[in-house]
Amino acid sequence: MGYQPNYIARSLKQKRTSMVGIIVANIMHYFSTEVSRAIEDFFHHHDLHAIVCNADDDPEKEKKYIEMLRAKQVDGLIIFPTGQNNELYESMMKQDYPVVFMDRKVQNLPVFSIVTDNRDSTYRAILQFVKKGHKRIAFAVQPLKVSTRTERFDGYQQAMRDAGLEFNPNYVVESDIPGMGGKLEELFSLKDRPTAIFAGNDRVFLEVVKFLKGKGLKIGKDIELVVFDNIPFAQVVDTPVTFIVQPATEMGTKAAELLYEQINKVDREPEEFVFPSKLI
Repeated sequence: MGYQPNYIARSLKQKRTSMVGIIVANIMHYFSTEVSRAIEDFFHHHDLHAIVCNADDDPEKEKKYIEMLRAKQVDGLIIFPTGQNNELYESMMKQDYPVVFMDRKVQNLPVFSIVTDNRDSTYRAILQFVKKGHKRIAFAVQPLKVSTRTERFDGYQQAMRDAGLEFNPNYVVESDIPGMGGKLEELFSLKDRPTAIFAGNDRVFLEVVKFLKGKGLKIGKDIELVVFDNIPFAQVVDTPVTFIVQPATEMGTKAAELLYEQINKVDREPEEFVFPSKLI
């Protein structure tokens, strides 16, 4: 009969909007896209609508999105936290507002978190380099401001120590994406340049590959490469690259389940869920 339900009136009656928010740290990461898709699929199945916002790794932008979505009275939030809005996070915890943190940790907060084994997976990947005879191993990463990057860096350092290799700060490339090329130029200008490199995520990986191509260096021949992140074309490329792949769909689905339980007032103590990654 062409009837259209009034969602505003229904939300006032039910005291729920049947909407949830997803605040992604940076939508450019393919992992974030996979996770968001899994969350959206779950809530679509349960007749809830998902709103996706991109914080762009900017704590001020993240803060505005949290405030905006809460003003729109969404039933809960799944956040890839910048880790720099602790007072805002704490206020949501105190109000028992439904929240799940995805991918990144924020210390000393009673919140459900979904993460992967960043440190251990990186540790295994570096030791794989060592087993192949590499001693000059570089580590390329965006600024070490969030838990995923610092944990991967910890895994790198621990593996180097356990392998009896000297940690060389000159082999650590820490930069935002626009400055990554210049830092890689400095790295490969060293007299003893690295024979292997660990790329901290997919965006760093693309910068490394672009740089190596510009220098005429062949991956698998002139240098070996490992990347920690989900790459959509990983299964079809001929280039011999090792990928550390996170179970994004499973992680997103679990985050959605935990948020759905909170929305429906299921009594459960917050905890951290660690999903192991795989070397491919």
